[in-house]
Amino acid sequence: MATSAACDAAESDSCRDDAEALNLKFVAIASILLAGVIGIAIPLVGKNRRVLRTDGSLFVGAKAFAAGVILATGFVHMLSGGSDALNSPCLPEFPWSKFPFSGFFAMMASLATLLVDFVGTQYYERKQGLARPTEDQVRVGSDDSRPGLESGIVSAQKESNGTIFGEEEGGRGMHIVGMHAHAAHHRHSHPQDACDGHVTEPGHVDSGHAHGHGHSHGFGDDDEDTGVRHVVVSQILELGIVSHSVIIGLSLGVSQSPCTIRPLVAALSFHQFFEGFALGGCISQAQFRNRSAAIMACFFAITTPLGIGVGIAISSSYNPNSAGALVTEGILDSMSAGILVYMALVDLIAADFLSKRMSCNFRLQILSYCLLFLGAGSMSLLAIWA
Repeated sequence: MATSAACDAAESDSCRDDAEALNLKFVAIASILLAGVIGIAIPLVGKNRRVLRTDGSLFVGAKAFAAGVILATGFVHMLSGGSDALNSPCLPEFPWSKFPFSGFFAMMASLATLLVDFVGTQYYERKQGLARPTEDQVRVGSDDSRPGLESGIVSAQKESNGTIFGEEEGGRGMHIVGMHAHAAHHRHSHPQDACDGHVTEPGHVDSGHAHGHGHSHGFGDDDEDTGVRHVVVSQILELGIVSHSVIIGLSLGVSQSPCTIRPLVAALSFHQFFEGFALGGCISQAQFRNRSAAIMACFFAITTPLGIGVGIAISSSYNPNSAGALVTEGILDSMSAGILVYMALVDLIAADFLSKRMSCNFRLQILSYCLLFLGAGSMSLLAIWA
């Protein structure tokens, strides 16, 4: 009976003050909105400034800190919140206490994000025409001045002794090597001196135009492919952030306890700033048009304040301990955790920390790892109060 009464009560009266809670909610809306706007605006506005350029060491370090914040948000805040909601004594024992639903929903959300990531990348690659083998062959064979080197296919010409050009005497095998195939192999190799910007192979003679031709295509394709990845990453990251921002804002908006709201204001402002910085960096690297970037930035900035506003509107009739509210909150928190963990590890941390630039700069490695752990630790510590 005591448990049933506690579940029917909207909130404990130990620290309930509706008037003060409402004032704190308006403070939270202003603070979180300002933090989000500043966080996402810094990389977007400063991308053409020398200090804040997206290829600068300062930006890479700040992005590593933000990635740590997002990772801790997923593991420490969202996943634990989803687990608490789905294991609440206010829910029926079957099935919620018989299976770890929070981890399951987080795992499925991560796998779904992987699928969306893959499909989105394939879509944009086709849309931008990156897969053009026919055009590449035509372009490679278009140089009339040196057709033998550029075509990639050496025509079979009979010599006077009856052998085909390129064939060893005795018919032991063909040695027809297409320059385009060699260039493709050459640009995909990663020797140790790649950090110096010179890619050489043992026993390979730099043969002028054909050698340079392979490099030009390799770098161009890599640049376009990287641009596609940034487009997909920025959109999926925004989806993950928005999905949990609504729940966070709603939870704060329905609370009537100043003791709960006060620490949330500081924690969510800190969290919103660095999430905005990470998202703004991805949008900046994706090189969206100004209008598209502004729409994405505004959508991110208003989501949590909008959730708080909705929470304020329904706070009089909303019971956070009801079965429907707990299941909805638990599932969405768990799924948000899976999305954020995937995005932090795969598209933010791995993409930067396994890059050629990071591997070639020891000081940048030390700085980025320190900031990554600092960001994750700072956001984790906030779980003590919020």
